[in-house]
Amino acid sequence: MPSRPAIQTPPPIATKTFTDAGAAVARLEEIYARNTQFLRDRFEAYAKGEVLATRVRATYPFVRITTATHARLDSRLSYGFVAGPGVHETSVTRPDLFRRYFTEQIRLLTENHGVPVEIGESGEPIPIHFAYRRDINIEAAFTNNDNSTFWRSLRDVFDVPDLAAMDDAIADGTLERPPGAPEPLALFRAARVDYSLRRLYHYTGTDPEHFQNFVIFTNYQFYVDAFAQMCLQRLAAGEAGADAFVAPGNVITRSVRLGGGTVGIAPERMPQMPAFHLVEPGDRGITLINIGTGPSNARNVTDHVAVLRPHAWLMLGHCAGLRNTQRLGDYVLAHGYVREDHVLDHELPLWVPIPALAEMQVALEEAVGDVTGLSGFELKRLMRTGTVASVDNRNWEISGPAVIRRLSQSRAIALDMESAAIAANGYRFRVPYGTLLCVSDKPLHGEIKLAGMAGSFYRQRVGQHLQVGLKALERLKQQESERLHSRKLRSFAEVAFQ
Repeated sequence: MPSRPAIQTPPPIATKTFTDAGAAVARLEEIYARNTQFLRDRFEAYAKGEVLATRVRATYPFVRITTATHARLDSRLSYGFVAGPGVHETSVTRPDLFRRYFTEQIRLLTENHGVPVEIGESGEPIPIHFAYRRDINIEAAFTNNDNSTFWRSLRDVFDVPDLAAMDDAIADGTLERPPGAPEPLALFRAARVDYSLRRLYHYTGTDPEHFQNFVIFTNYQFYVDAFAQMCLQRLAAGEAGADAFVAPGNVITRSVRLGGGTVGIAPERMPQMPAFHLVEPGDRGITLINIGTGPSNARNVTDHVAVLRPHAWLMLGHCAGLRNTQRLGDYVLAHGYVREDHVLDHELPLWVPIPALAEMQVALEEAVGDVTGLSGFELKRLMRTGTVASVDNRNWEISGPAVIRRLSQSRAIALDMESAAIAANGYRFRVPYGTLLCVSDKPLHGEIKLAGMAGSFYRQRVGQHLQVGLKALERLKQQESERLHSRKLRSFAEVAFQ
């Protein structure tokens, strides 16, 4: 039997221990930069016609911690510690992008356990596509990429994305570790993160570098227009904190405080789910994404935003009011969800409750009071707390009496198509979530949304609704991240990284 050819790899980098988080992350960056450059160099030589006699491979860096005690840590903590003694490890990608995040996670590990972390080269290959920041077809446009033989043989030389290995088994609690394998240290391994980073640019039209730690999802362009106008006004006024506004195409408008000006070219056509970013120092600004209509979009975008480990995400949109006492323009603060959207039934069975998070609920209710000037019992005139039903059928109101009966039995007070998926994926990926909807029609009571009425309604209510969401996020920013990332989101034997 012929022997398998050797694999061409860069010279090995020795594993080292670190107690200083900054130095550990610098080592991650060194390994990642060296290994991805090696792959790019080999690929570009191959694309120019060089014959490679062996496979080419480089691997992601890893973070590892080994503990030997069951000693109980501060019981208030929700992350930053491993669940028990043993070896805990994760591969990582883009340490330049995640520098602040990795530094915090590693610092917490060393402080909470009093042991160093190890940094080295993992056994997880870097797919050649992920050695480039964007699509390989863009970065390597000089190649003969129309040659099907070239692209087919690519897999014989380089590692390519293995979608079967880029699953969410860690987050879903279904991971089956081989005997002796380390426990996971993070919810996502490196290739899974890389996959989502590319998808984010594809769907939103902006690079992952611009995403902020507080995210608003909406399903109407009116909110985008109001958000963009507000952001540009703040930049023109030179307000402290607001550094830049980023729109699809990576069009960046800087604050006059930082010299002003706009760079970048807007795309000819908007991406499927365009994202807009109010950039603040430390990534503590706000990202707003117009996800469009439907639970599939909601699940899709949150699958990918989750790898950025935001501190909170919030759904602001419109809904059908289901109670006769509601009026158009009333707010609905969701404290529970009827999940009739079905997009996460396999990953998160319906018997799993999606609890309301106190920090999110309080911030949203107080923000409504701040913006409207109402409080106490008077606030109930404008806002109602209750269950939101999310469905996958836009024409639910003509689906027969069985649907109406189910809604009544659930005690739902509002209905939309996206909120349950966003909350459920927040729960699934340990991202604090909340929902504040605005009643735009009441089809069960004869108040159907018509074009002229809808346009007038949106113009009147969108600005106030957006202000409420922004104020709620500002309140959340003032909280400690350890408090915001509620322990209700963590499982029995949780990974250490937030």
